Amino acid sequence: MFRLVLCWLVLGCLSATALAQLDDTTRKYSRDVFQQLIEINTTDSVGNITTAAEAMAQRFRDAGFPESDVRVLGPNDRKKNLVVRLHGSGKHKPVLLIGHLDVVEARREDWTTDPFQFVEKDGFFYGRGTQDMKSGDAIMVTTLVRFKKEGYVPDRDIILALTADEEGGKFNGPDWLIKNHRDLIEAEFVLNQDGGGLLSDDGKPLMMEVDAAEKLYADYQLTVTNPGGHSSLPIPDNAIYHLANGLVRLEHFQFPFELNNVTRAYYQRMATVEKGERAADIQAILKTPPDLTAVARLSQDPIDNSTMHTTCVATRLSAGHANNALPQTAQANVNCRILPGHSAEEIRNQLIQVLDEPAIRVKYVGAIGEVTDHGSERQSYAPPPLRRDVFAPLEKVVQEMWPGIPVIPDMATGASDAIYTNAAGLPTYAIAGTMIDRDDIRAHGRDERLGVESYYKGVEFYYRYLKALTSQ
Repeated sequence: MFRLVLCWLVLGCLSATALAQLDDTTRKYSRDVFQQLIEINTTDSVGNITTAAEAMAQRFRDAGFPESDVRVLGPNDRKKNLVVRLHGSGKHKPVLLIGHLDVVEARREDWTTDPFQFVEKDGFFYGRGTQDMKSGDAIMVTTLVRFKKEGYVPDRDIILALTADEEGGKFNGPDWLIKNHRDLIEAEFVLNQDGGGLLSDDGKPLMMEVDAAEKLYADYQLTVTNPGGHSSLPIPDNAIYHLANGLVRLEHFQFPFELNNVTRAYYQRMATVEKGERAADIQAILKTPPDLTAVARLSQDPIDNSTMHTTCVATRLSAGHANNALPQTAQANVNCRILPGHSAEEIRNQLIQVLDEPAIRVKYVGAIGEVTDHGSERQSYAPPPLRRDVFAPLEKVVQEMWPGIPVIPDMATGASDAIYTNAAGLPTYAIAGTMIDRDDIRAHGRDERLGVESYYKGVEFYYRYLKALTSQ
């Protein structure tokens, strides 16, 4: 998924000095891994996750990992996951690294380059998955291979799981592993490459964000039906009008303002970074009770709005069967991103009230497309504690690589596999070091790309951070 949102934002002006510790051998190896992953099609429609998992498994075997520590397993031949273990001293419980191997669909006719060819041009790597998130997968593979080759023994086992079906499909990898092979991935906490990063403004790094919470994803099917008829005899009971009237009400509705421990910590830190009216507004929303006028001003920014509210938006429309006939059916999909503490069924019932159209039937659409009258009662997980053993080494490395940049916990406004690991009692934190300009977010879009030097600095960042984390 994307965080599809600011959780991937990172950019910085990179000098040769900043990258001096990344030797040529590591640069080439990490590039080769990245290219290999991009050029393996792992879409749900025609791709194969197992091919990518096996390719990475062979790299670990070639690096000296014993067969017993390299496992490729899954529910079917196309959707197998890779689980690798680097043994440590056992002083602490293991850390689990997760990343998904699948990517969203990409059509060649939409792109200026082949989305499944690794293309380097104009200072960027192009290809489906360069941002979301084969860059992160390649970085984790490179880091563990570097550790193995240099004989590094961490103070805890490091487990890597590269998995299937985060972007869609029926066999989500972390969910399947938790249910079928929990022993292979049992850990004290989880680091998720699918989020977090350095937020920058016009090339100037501002802060390192860590996604310590995320919203719950839910789709709803809105349907209006009637007998229809000849278009020369229009009637007020038009299915399209009923649906449109309800959607207009939804457009102007805002869910209540809420902060949790992570978003409150985010705004507390942001209040020290921002200036002027924005800083004053942030201080005002942190008061008890919050200043709703300040909330309204901040909500004009889409990211702030999504951070402080559950959001629901129409994403698809269809109606009618002929140009000269009244529609017998009008249908829309509404996609919601739900704040922690609320369930899909709770929001379904609230949508019914907001739409205020008895003719509109609201049904829940499940993860694999099944449509039901009742939504899931599952809530987004409660945000985990902001552990010092995770944040302290991160702050140290960030100061080494980007002096003066604060580390700020955040809530992803999209969704990732953290929903499965957190629900299983494995506190999960999304941390990445790849760099993407805030005006160049192309995850899930055409001509997806990642800066060449941004990738290499991400390789160096993760090596330093994971070593600092596992040698405290």
